[in-house]
Amino acid sequence: MPIDWDDIAHVTKVDPAEPLPEDSDVLDHTDLVIVGGSDGVTAENSSTAVEHIRDSVPGTPVFQEPYSASHVSGDTLDAVDYLSIPAVYNGDRENFVAKHVDFFTEVGSKPDDALGTGLPIVGDLIADRGRQAVTDVAEKLVGEGYVIQNLDSKAAAVSGVDTTYSAEEVAGAALATESFYGFPIFYLEYSGTYGGPRDVEAAAKYLDDTALLYGGGIRTRRQTREILDAGADAVVVGDCFHDDPDQFLQTIP
Repeated sequence: MPIDWDDIAHVTKVDPAEPLPEDSDVLDHTDLVIVGGSDGVTAENSSTAVEHIRDSVPGTPVFQEPYSASHVSGDTLDAVDYLSIPAVYNGDRENFVAKHVDFFTEVGSKPDDALGTGLPIVGDLIADRGRQAVTDVAEKLVGEGYVIQNLDSKAAAVSGVDTTYSAEEVAGAALATESFYGFPIFYLEYSGTYGGPRDVEAAAKYLDDTALLYGGGIRTRRQTREILDAGADAVVVGDCFHDDPDQFLQTIP
């Protein structure tokens, strides 16, 4: 499913390790769903969450955002529209370079499984079937330039983030995302804390073809509007979807 970001202003992030609300029909009001989390996530609970979302809102695009190849299976790969792979600029090497090499190592060396858990032996990496598996998976991959701005978050701990970026550094990361790396998404993550429009404004100046997503602390329509008016293509709402579906509806622009 091709994604037209002009049609997307509200994204819901569903954590597969968290209980899903009884009334998942509220997802009718969002434009895209991302399934992913940084703690307690497995291929099995990811697959369960994706299946639930597909049943609840069959026409809504669904991404999976894995922090590890172990979060992905053939079932999730078949069920989602895209795998969005974070490259955390202010994280450690493991979360910008090493995990991407590990991811393709996993795919290339286990073509029969498509993806799996653990790091395998790499003996037949260049086999034709391995190459075809990589090609098949790559058609669903989108890279995300990612900046995490809440040092107290699980995402920061998992990604090795020990410093936040200044507005100038956020702007530089946005410029690198579009002009150097060519990732289709730049994601500002405040992870439960509302960061306001400053970083969004800094990034938006350098993004023409890249979608700018902001996530963190969105609980009201006013906050959603402030972030969109600052230049974001979409807000990402997660916590209140799980905790308070009525509050979640207040974030819809």
